Amino acid sequence: MGTSTEEQEYAAFLENVERTVYVDNLSPEVTEAILKAACNQFGSVKSVQFIPNYFEPINAPQAALVEMETPKQAREIIIEMANYPFMILGKPRPVRSRPATVEMFEDRPRKPGRKIVCRWLDPKDPDFEVAQKMKLLVKQHANEAALMLEEQRLQEEQLANKQSEVLKGQSRKFELLDGVSEDGTLKQLARHYEVSLPDV
Repeated sequence: MGTSTEEQEYAAFLENVERTVYVDNLSPEVTEAILKAACNQFGSVKSVQFIPNYFEPINAPQAALVEMETPKQAREIIIEMANYPFMILGKPRPVRSRPATVEMFEDRPRKPGRKIVCRWLDPKDPDFEVAQKMKLLVKQHANEAALMLEEQRLQEEQLANKQSEVLKGQSRKFELLDGVSEDGTLKQLARHYEVSLPDV
């Protein structure tokens, strides 16, 4: 059995987990300040902790743990992101979220009364072959995931370029309209076609 102090510490940790949202599919360009500002519209963000990705390329999507002030605020974020596309930095990559779990916290305290036992498997052990197969499957999955992430990155880059071109086109249109209005061409066209212009 754990001590009273350990139990209190673990209970406080569980309360923290209930207030925390796991957010992933973040653009590599998203910073702590940007994520905090995006989530502050749902309440008050207490902390943001990015979860390091040691196995994927540097441009892979990021994940983070966002601690809100109350569990209710955390639930509201999850509901909103589930019902509506939530994009940060205008990137064509909808952010996903779900309730945080104990296992997601690298600095989680040991559960009172829990004892972890580790051992090396002997090659003659029946579980050794199972472990080897699992190891190969994990490696295969990592390779497939890397290919999918690269394809996703290329598609996002193409979409972002299209969005940029559309924005530039719209900007040129507004500049043209402003120019026509400022140099008097608009008033001349209005007189020619007998169209009245509202006073601005």
